[in-house]
Amino acid sequence: MAAQMAVNSGASLWGPLKELWENVEGAIWRKQPESVHLLDLQLKKHKPYFLSLFKNPPKSAEQREKVRKASTEGISIQGQQGSRLLPEQLLAEAFILSDLFDIGELAALELLLAGEHQQPHFPGLTRGLVAVLLYWDGKRCVANSLRSLIQSRHGKTFTLDLSADLVNLTTRFTDELMAQGLTKQILNLVSDISVTREFERLQKERGLGNEKHRKEVSDLIKECRQSLAECLFAWTCQSPLSKDDTLALIGHLETVTAEADGSLDSVNLALVMALLYCLDVSFLEQGTEDRDDLLQAQPLLTEKQYVSAVHSRLVEGKAWKLPGLQAVVRLTWALSLRALSQLPQGAALVEYTEADEVLADQALLGGVFLFLTEGILGSEGFHQEEFYTRRLHALITDFLALMPMKVKQLRNRADEDARLIHMALQMGSEPPSSLRKDLEHLMILIGEFYSKDPFGLELALEFWCPTESLQHTSLTGSFLGVALQRPPHKQVVLSKFVRQMGDLLPATLYIPYLRMLKGLANGPQSSHYCFSLLKTNGAPHGENLQGGVSGSPVSWEHLFHSLMLYHENLRRDVPSADSTQYRHPPIRGITQRELDGLTAFLQLLTTIVTWSENARLALCEHPQWTPVVVMLGLLQCSVQPILKAQLLHALAAFGKSPEIAASLWQSLEYTQVLQTVKAPGQRQAAGIEVELNEIESSCEEYPLTRAFCQLISTLVESSLPVNLGAGLRAPGFQPYLAFLRDAVFLPFPTRAYRRPAEKWEVAEAVLEVFHKLLRDYEPQPADFLQETVELQGEQVPAHKPPGHSLMFHLLNDSPTLSLCLSLLEEGVCQLDTYAPFPGKKQLESAVLHCLSLLDLAVQKEVVFMDLLRESQASLLVSPLEQLLQGVSAQSRRADHIINIARYLYHSSSNPEAAYLSAKILRHIARYPNIQTRLVGDFTHDQAVSDKLMAGFVECLDNDEAQEGVEKADDSDPDKRVARIRHETQIHILNLLITSLELKGPNLALYLLGYEVKKPVSSTNLQDPGVLGCPRSCLHAILSLLQRGSERRSGPILTQQAPHLAELCYQVIYQLCACSDTSGPTMRYLRTSQDFLFSHLKHLPFILPGNEIAALNQMSWLMKTAAIELRVTSLNRQRSHTQRLLNLLLDDQPHMQHADGEMGMDDESKSVSSFLHFDTVSKVRRKLLSVLDAIDFSQEVPEQLQLDFFERTQIEQVISNCEHVNEQGHTVCNVKLLHRVLVAEVNALQGMAAIGQRPLLMEEVNSILQQVVERNRVRCSLSAKRHALQSWRSLVETILTACPAELIPADQRQLIIRDLLLDLHDKVLSEDAAVELMPVVAGAVFTLTAHLSQSVLSEQQQGSGLEGGSSSGFASIANSALHLILRKLLDFILCTGGGFQRLRAHLYGSLLYYLQIAQKPEEPDTLQTGMSMWERLTAPEDGFSKLQRENLAIIESYGTALMEVVCRDACDGHEIGRMLALAVLDRVLSIDRQSQWLVYLCNSGYLRVLVESLRQDDVALQTLLMPQPPLLKPLYIYESKMALLTRVAKTAQGAVELLCCGLVAQLAECRVFHMLPENDSFRVFGQRDPSGFIPSPLERYRQILLPTLRLLQVILTSTTTHHQQGAAQVLQWLIVHSDTIQSILRSQDVSMGSLQELSLLTAIISKTALPGALDLGQEINSAAMLEFQGHIGRFQRQSVSLLVRLAGTERARYLKQIEESVAPGDAAEKREEMEVAMQQICANIMEYCQTLLLQSSAEAQFTVCLFSPSASEPTDMAVPSVSRVPSLGLVLLLLKNSATDFFRYHDSHRQSLGKLQRLEQLAPEELKELCQGLVSGSGGVEKIPSVQRSVLAKRRLVQLVNNRAKLLALCSYIIETSLFVIWRHLEYYLLYCTPSDPKDSLLPGYRDASGGGGLGLSRVSQQDLEQLQNDVANSFTEPLQRKLLEVEGLYSKTHSRHTFIQALTRRIRGLVRLAKS
Repeated sequence: MAAQMAVNSGASLWGPLKELWENVEGAIWRKQPESVHLLDLQLKKHKPYFLSLFKNPPKSAEQREKVRKASTEGISIQGQQGSRLLPEQLLAEAFILSDLFDIGELAALELLLAGEHQQPHFPGLTRGLVAVLLYWDGKRCVANSLRSLIQSRHGKTFTLDLSADLVNLTTRFTDELMAQGLTKQILNLVSDISVTREFERLQKERGLGNEKHRKEVSDLIKECRQSLAECLFAWTCQSPLSKDDTLALIGHLETVTAEADGSLDSVNLALVMALLYCLDVSFLEQGTEDRDDLLQAQPLLTEKQYVSAVHSRLVEGKAWKLPGLQAVVRLTWALSLRALSQLPQGAALVEYTEADEVLADQALLGGVFLFLTEGILGSEGFHQEEFYTRRLHALITDFLALMPMKVKQLRNRADEDARLIHMALQMGSEPPSSLRKDLEHLMILIGEFYSKDPFGLELALEFWCPTESLQHTSLTGSFLGVALQRPPHKQVVLSKFVRQMGDLLPATLYIPYLRMLKGLANGPQSSHYCFSLLKTNGAPHGENLQGGVSGSPVSWEHLFHSLMLYHENLRRDVPSADSTQYRHPPIRGITQRELDGLTAFLQLLTTIVTWSENARLALCEHPQWTPVVVMLGLLQCSVQPILKAQLLHALAAFGKSPEIAASLWQSLEYTQVLQTVKAPGQRQAAGIEVELNEIESSCEEYPLTRAFCQLISTLVESSLPVNLGAGLRAPGFQPYLAFLRDAVFLPFPTRAYRRPAEKWEVAEAVLEVFHKLLRDYEPQPADFLQETVELQGEQVPAHKPPGHSLMFHLLNDSPTLSLCLSLLEEGVCQLDTYAPFPGKKQLESAVLHCLSLLDLAVQKEVVFMDLLRESQASLLVSPLEQLLQGVSAQSRRADHIINIARYLYHSSSNPEAAYLSAKILRHIARYPNIQTRLVGDFTHDQAVSDKLMAGFVECLDNDEAQEGVEKADDSDPDKRVARIRHETQIHILNLLITSLELKGPNLALYLLGYEVKKPVSSTNLQDPGVLGCPRSCLHAILSLLQRGSERRSGPILTQQAPHLAELCYQVIYQLCACSDTSGPTMRYLRTSQDFLFSHLKHLPFILPGNEIAALNQMSWLMKTAAIELRVTSLNRQRSHTQRLLNLLLDDQPHMQHADGEMGMDDESKSVSSFLHFDTVSKVRRKLLSVLDAIDFSQEVPEQLQLDFFERTQIEQVISNCEHVNEQGHTVCNVKLLHRVLVAEVNALQGMAAIGQRPLLMEEVNSILQQVVERNRVRCSLSAKRHALQSWRSLVETILTACPAELIPADQRQLIIRDLLLDLHDKVLSEDAAVELMPVVAGAVFTLTAHLSQSVLSEQQQGSGLEGGSSSGFASIANSALHLILRKLLDFILCTGGGFQRLRAHLYGSLLYYLQIAQKPEEPDTLQTGMSMWERLTAPEDGFSKLQRENLAIIESYGTALMEVVCRDACDGHEIGRMLALAVLDRVLSIDRQSQWLVYLCNSGYLRVLVESLRQDDVALQTLLMPQPPLLKPLYIYESKMALLTRVAKTAQGAVELLCCGLVAQLAECRVFHMLPENDSFRVFGQRDPSGFIPSPLERYRQILLPTLRLLQVILTSTTTHHQQGAAQVLQWLIVHSDTIQSILRSQDVSMGSLQELSLLTAIISKTALPGALDLGQEINSAAMLEFQGHIGRFQRQSVSLLVRLAGTERARYLKQIEESVAPGDAAEKREEMEVAMQQICANIMEYCQTLLLQSSAEAQFTVCLFSPSASEPTDMAVPSVSRVPSLGLVLLLLKNSATDFFRYHDSHRQSLGKLQRLEQLAPEELKELCQGLVSGSGGVEKIPSVQRSVLAKRRLVQLVNNRAKLLALCSYIIETSLFVIWRHLEYYLLYCTPSDPKDSLLPGYRDASGGGGLGLSRVSQQDLEQLQNDVANSFTEPLQRKLLEVEGLYSKTHSRHTFIQALTRRIRGLVRLAKS
């Protein structure tokens, strides 16, 4: 029992029923797949609801008790755990509801809970009121479901084209219901339920809310009754009722009463029609294939007692409440009996069929035709159902065809009556009162019935039998299939009836007969037949009409003749225009009977002429009748306004043909119906204006004015004459417009109306004209020029086009605009009452025209105002959007825009008004200044604000909207409404999109539910109803998108309304992308909706018919996903990120989690997955399948084939018509192009052109089709590009922004591999569109970069490749890498000559790819390496293997690839050149066979590169200005030098470069002379504040250093041809000697200056040698001397630099190095500076050594570089050059180097130790190590731990290698220093003869051999002794031990085993020897 007592939160009386209806609707009306099965389940489940129709669950004491306790003990709710306490108030309401509807207490409680849940959908209602709606909505769902099920049955009248299974299912199900007594249930319910009774009950319990709620409740109740009645109707249409049911139905109808106007209401009408179908046997004539089955099922034919029961009930039954209804049923039964009697089965029923005559007579006595006209045709529901009209048509035609005698009888009686009336009139007595008018009623019935044909069935055709074969091809009636086929008997009888009735027509029947003809002429074919009938009726010559002998009175001849006679007679009475008797019509007028006759005839004429164009032209061109002239003539006579109105209607019908319209305008103007020209002496106006102001106004009826508006409306549509009235007045339409505006429109609200509805009819008629005029107006420059025309000799201003005048009035605060706006306000106030009132339809139509006028004005105002500005005319206009902000006269508030927006609230009843309202708002929303005001206006009044929000939401929520309905398909009203609703949604979304792009507060933020009064980011979005949060547009958009997202097929909207879905996704993306709204939106989407996951799950969206929309949907969704991944990664919401990543990247199907396999431990799992290789099939990664959905091929429309137009001109015109559309695509404006081309065709003159016109128009059409196709292609390409870019940004976000550890390295590499290979496959296919390549190239670049990074980081973490898998490198197999390389090279080659920017990406990718095979930096452990042999035989490691294979692949592409890369390197876009140079550099570095180098040299590209240095020189000079223009030239120069340096690293390359004259080119570069001057400027420089642009000095160094490196490499490579290279380099040094010397003298201690010095000293040490001059060529002695001077200077400066570095200023340098490195900078800078200092010392020592070695071997010719003093240099200023540095300096250097060596050695050993036990290092140490690589203090904190150890390892390797370098330098300095000391000591102590003080004091060269000292002064004996002592003191034992230890630690492992030992021994020996 407890289970039953749980409350269903969905409300059992509503939720399940709603679901049932959705299923029924889906299966039967939407024909959804898989729906039959679902429907079957639903029907089984809900059968009880149908069996006990509308039965409520009963009350019970137990339930009441349980509900009462719910506030204290709680109550359990299905689907929720535990019980829930409910407030007392709710329970009290539940009891009221339970009593109100007499339902069980629990059911009432459920309804209330559901009402509370649904409340946000019904703003402004309490839960109780919503519960009332839900209660009746549940009932409605049952009734509608039942009706749909019955309609889908198999039967005799119609079929819904459903599958056989479904039809069988529903037929079986409904048969069961019928067997259980459905009919009686329905009849009881229809009697019991009544709106008034229900409303009384609800009123008593306060169950009714505002007007809208009342309307909704009453609509629901009415719909319930209507659907129930239609259930029976649908049933009897398809299958007959049983005897009891039929009798029950008859019994019900006996008691039916009519409405006040005598008509039946729609429910009773349905039941009457059900009975008529029940008694129908006409279907047997159709002869369908299942006729026999239907015969068997028809009890009329098979059951005698059925016939007898019905017969006796109808014949002998009591009188009904409605005798007319009883007559109808009797007539029906009589006709059925008559039809039965003609069937073979009818023989058994003779006793009944005999009675048909009697029944028919009874029916006629009951006034059957009158009741059919008033009671049935008069019912509002009659014309809404096609099968009602078909049944009534059958009834009328059966009567005429099956009972011809009765018809004859009626005619005879009518003739008799006519005679009686005639006699009575003659005698002057009253005609007898008992006359029956059956025939008249029958004619009127036929006329009324056929004059309305909402379904376009043209049933009246059955009355027309084509006597002559029609020439008209389009008139293929039902019987014209075969040329001479005889028409069916029935048709012959009917057409005979029409003809015979017209013969000798008695006067009483004249008008009814005309009315009948008017009905029968309604339709394109019927009208033609009727026209022919009237034509043939006329006599050949109708002179003698008085006798009435010659022709029928019903003929054109007779009718037009009469008109002419009236005209003749009345015209004589027309008073002169000036006479005052005008108002008193003369006595000889038209009697009322004549008036009726004329009116009936004019109506008939109007109908025929409206439908048939042939009739129009034939009548108009008839020479005798001249209808247009006669009718215009009559208009000027004094006849009643009614008749004039009818004449105008007839003229309007004629005006439908453009040919007639043009002449009609002229006639209208000529006859001055509206007086446009006043005669000179005329005092008062004449014409229609007088009629309106004097006659119609006093009668308070305005038929003439309305007819005039209709005429103008028709004529305006056909043609608008420019020169109307020329010669008499300023030509044009202006007077008519002025009349309509000033006399009709502006006064309409203030006039009096006898019929209230007419007020709105007038407004609608006149606004329709305005709408048409403005719609067809396109502003032209000519409209703004003040033109004049000549009129009777004077110039008068010309009239502007009417559209221009209307625009002017709408763009000013004019009465017209005010009236339009107040009409809108009145309209919306009337709609808010939800009450019917007279003229409602016309008011709605007038409102539509007003909204259309505003919409058109907003659209055209931009062009209008632009043209106005350009013309400099003196008109003043304001933009409409500003005028709309004006204050309304009625409400005294600025609420015009609000009034427009309020129409959205009525979208359910007025979809078009809502559509136009949305459109106007969307146009207004473009203006940012209006947005804030609008938000203020919208939110000013809470009630209005809620309503507006509800309106927008209601439009978005609408279920009936349908996309993809073409405009052309507007014939079906439902489809049209569906389209309009859809376009409304589109406009609202576009409104949101445009508003979101503007700054807040804007409309979009308000409509989407964000804070507009507080900061937007503080919004807290909730589900609707939570914390009082109303349902906003955001909720509506989400519910649109979410519908169906839980199913397999994905969100329904994406398939059903692709464009709408695309805009919805765009709004969501914009909300997520905008910084203000992003936070709240993403939180809400993530927590409340799980939006992204549920939608990404369904990617890719495939829509076969609408690829563009599908791509755009995916684009916005992927962009949003990218933002989500970035945000969740930043906020460390790992589970969210991980979940999305798994969804996008997994290639395992998601099923495996179910089978518990996850429980196994990882190891066994990996083993099992390894063994069962293919047991789990892989699925395609989501990201890849999205890529698959983007089709890279794009079919392009073929060239235009033109015969008449010139192609180039057409292309020009097309490009002139291009504009950027809303989506940002450049497309051609097809309408504009059409206008241009048609104007061109129309401009052609001459006969030839007229003959060619059809061909020309055909060609215009083909051009337009081509342009439409082009537009489509452009949009398609742009959608593909958009999708690709979004895909790329999603991929890049996944790879860069998401935490690396979420995707393991091996997975990451496989993913990148898959993405890369797929991308390449798609882009390399034959038909890939070129436009997509750039995006692909960008993606390839990113992917390759990440692949390279991933492989490298994996190696770093996995410590190299020793343990690597056999398949190759890292996790990704070599084969995959090779495949990627091949595709990459194919891509480079397929781009051909163009696309250099695109190739830049690919070169970048190639560089990243090649980086993978680069060996990482190994720590230098200082251990002895393997022997040479071991090295040669060692197995190849992974790196070199991959490198070798890469090279093989690259070489397999041959010269094609080389050509492309070299060409790009030499020319083109800067970035492309830099990257191409880098690629060349990289390939040359691995190209062992030098194939690329050979190509580079042979093809001349190398020479081009070298020679381009001269051009670079000019660009580089501009770079040294304080504010450089661009740094591009510098970057290119650096890349070029890097490549040349790479080339120079091989001997062959270096020689080639020298041959190309590289050094000579560099020597000619002037940029090296431009060393930036003043010191402060050099050191502090004008720093660019961003720090990006280096100071001029740094820029200069960036130019100089690459050159120095290049020269150094050339010197090193050209050892064999050393002389040639060295001499050229020396030339360079000498050319730039000023610069070089200033650098050598520089006091600057910075990284850059030290690097400069180290490179310069290296070059000088190799070139500035005396031997360099022996070039073998002759040089004259002067040049020789100059050379020697330069070399000597270089020597001196180098040595003095050594003094600074090693001696006097060493301490200062070291201190400055410490200081110059900023604390935040990385530590490596300091280390590099240390290396540079040591390098300089080493270079200078090497120089000294070379100089010493170059002097001859004999000691006495040695070169002395240092003075014989071993004292350490004192710390003093830089020594002057003349002072030769002492040998003490070298000793000092030796000592310092030895000390440094040990310091570095310790540091090296420690770092190596740390490197070996990296895992054990403390976190603090790791952090400290990372600090060396990461600048900034907080940087290390953010680095994940895995990354930290990688960084620490890199830093340690760097430290170890740095120390190793320093150790090598120290060791080298020690060795060279020892050598220099030894050579000097040897000379001074052994060979030097001390000089006398007497000798010359001039410093000079010691001897002529050319090896001189650095200008040594004389050496005295004393000096030598001092030297010896000092050396002995300095070169102590400890120092010697130290040096030997250095050798032990370092040199022995490297080379020359005992060099230091030997030199130490010798020096020691020299010192001792000298002592002794």
